[in-house]
Amino acid sequence: KDIYKLTPGTILTLSSSTRDRQSPVPFWSAKEVAERGVGNPLENTDAEAVEHLDALLREAVRLRMVADVPLGAFLSGGIDSSTVVALMQAQSHRPVKTFSIGFHEAQYNEAEHAKAIAQHLGTDHVELYVTPEEALQVIPKLSSLYDEPFADSSQIPTFLVSQLARQHVTVSLSGDGGDELFAGYGRYSWGLNLWRGMGWMPRGARRATAQALQAVSPQVWEQCFRTMGPVIPARLKRPNPGEKVHVLAKLLASDNSENLYYKLMSHWGEQSSLVLDSSEPPTVLNDHTQCANLPNYLQRMMYLDLMSYLPDDILTKVDRASMAVSLEARVPLLDHRVVEFAWRVPLSMKVRNGQSKWLLRQVLYKYVPKELIERPKMGFGVPIDSWLRGPLQEWAETLLDERRLQDEGFFNPAPIRQKWLEHLSGRRSWHYDLWSVLMFQAWLDENARTSTGNRQGSLVS
Repeated sequence: KDIYKLTPGTILTLSSSTRDRQSPVPFWSAKEVAERGVGNPLENTDAEAVEHLDALLREAVRLRMVADVPLGAFLSGGIDSSTVVALMQAQSHRPVKTFSIGFHEAQYNEAEHAKAIAQHLGTDHVELYVTPEEALQVIPKLSSLYDEPFADSSQIPTFLVSQLARQHVTVSLSGDGGDELFAGYGRYSWGLNLWRGMGWMPRGARRATAQALQAVSPQVWEQCFRTMGPVIPARLKRPNPGEKVHVLAKLLASDNSENLYYKLMSHWGEQSSLVLDSSEPPTVLNDHTQCANLPNYLQRMMYLDLMSYLPDDILTKVDRASMAVSLEARVPLLDHRVVEFAWRVPLSMKVRNGQSKWLLRQVLYKYVPKELIERPKMGFGVPIDSWLRGPLQEWAETLLDERRLQDEGFFNPAPIRQKWLEHLSGRRSWHYDLWSVLMFQAWLDENARTSTGNRQGSLVS
């Protein structure tokens, strides 16, 4: 009670002379930077913009390499981490130490790409292929590592790569921030295309269409797509099409473009039906008064991520995971000068011919051949969906027990149990939704044990 987080970009001064709670004072405003940058765009040529960004990033990386302890970098093989490592190696007299985590499941493994880039740059590369058993051992630690309910399952490989790096270095550079600054997420193009395709429809028509699509189960949609398979163009074929039709239906019911993006970023639909006696507090995601005044929908999506997803998910994930093993993580792409420059970069230099992060890619191509970089974007994740049906089933069932949920009084058990049973049956994949609830339950469990231990310690003393 009465404990608050200090919001990003603010400073709080405490004085022993007053008992009144002081208010944080902003020292840097992302909103002002975004609005000012979009209002004063770069007028450079492509070549000039590439050189300008290269110089800014070199300096940002150089400053983060200042250390009197061993230093290295996380290397996933993606554009952002590869750029950071390339600029580190270009300014180092010895091979930079780089670290990657690999998985034997091909759809989750980027280690081979990272290894190829490390070999090209000449880094001192260390990789660790993680077994499911090793990854599963991390899960019981998560609630104590993060100190609050935190439900991005990539927290597991992030902890593992931090643990690996700490065996060799004390400081590690990370490539976080590139997607938010240079339009790297696939959901940006998806959100743009969706709103262009549906925004012209009256709201009532969109909602009626959504209800019609949801009236048909995902399984029936799957059968329809299988039947129509021979006549569907290959570019339109997607895995789990029935699931995607229901996701599309949820998005169709959006009131406006910002509400569409809010739904794109949400796991559970109606949160009030899940959390008992709840109301969602105003945030930049649902309160238009907190948004920056930006003319383009893509810019607004990037701003929403800069203000919410980046500090509350990405940076929290890396900071807690690294500090859990006494590793300092530094993020050069979020140097304030890089951020301010990125908001001046025209959208035509961020997305070009359907390719995201165009300008950042041009910088990277100066150091790494294009063929080592150009491949579909992968997330940094683990196969939580299959683990919940396998080795994690008993753990999850204990936390999602219907009587337990009722007694605790936070959640309505009905929608949770429905999604859990559907997930176990294989009819639907609800691992993202369920992971959010499971991480809250695990944190609650850890909190209860800690409180009990403290009370017992007090009695003993």
